[in-house]
Amino acid sequence: MRLLLVEDDALLGEGLLDGLTEAGFLVDWLRDGQSAITALQTQHSFDLMVLDIGLPVLDGLAVLRWLRGQKITLPVLLLTARDAIDDRVAGLNAGADDYLIKPFALTELVARLRVLLRRQQGEPSHQLRWRDFELDVVHQSVAQQGKNLALSAIEFRLLHILLANRPNHLSRTQLEEKLYGWQVEIESNALDVHLSHLRKKLGADSIINTRNLGWRIGDDA
Repeated sequence: MRLLLVEDDALLGEGLLDGLTEAGFLVDWLRDGQSAITALQTQHSFDLMVLDIGLPVLDGLAVLRWLRGQKITLPVLLLTARDAIDDRVAGLNAGADDYLIKPFALTELVARLRVLLRRQQGEPSHQLRWRDFELDVVHQSVAQQGKNLALSAIEFRLLHILLANRPNHLSRTQLEEKLYGWQVEIESNALDVHLSHLRKKLGADSIINTRNLGWRIGDDA
């Protein structure tokens, strides 16, 4: 899932970038509030945002108020200082979905983010089931009838995206934004190659391509 991280502390930001990437998130990292608003105006493929309150240029609460003022329902987890009780209350009142007090454990942040994702997607657990497949978000694994299915990291992310968005179609642009983020230079046929490889592993009718609409996961058998 694609995550927007807005944190101005270089050391913390680098640690979160590495840790959240390792946990399976596709992370785009920005360091000030105005850049966050610009990103949210131009990109519509984020699934979550981790937002520090104490940001330069425009603080996190201003970003949050702008976000909710635009009726954007993106789940937001605030990062706050230990003594900033008023900021935490203001953040929740402004529309934050959760918050963590610095310093915090990465494992708790990851767990809270997965809860927000499940709530957003209407899933009761960290497992997504389709046909005889079971995708485990926490362990980043896929099993078919209890047997592990060998997928590359990008194939796992692609299947996760398709399952999380079923039964909707996703365009090429939507899939590429969710898969790669800003930092990766994408070859013109890369998405087609990954879709083809994933379809071979899941079955010929597993991924449906509809002209002018894009791709979706196949119907339940």
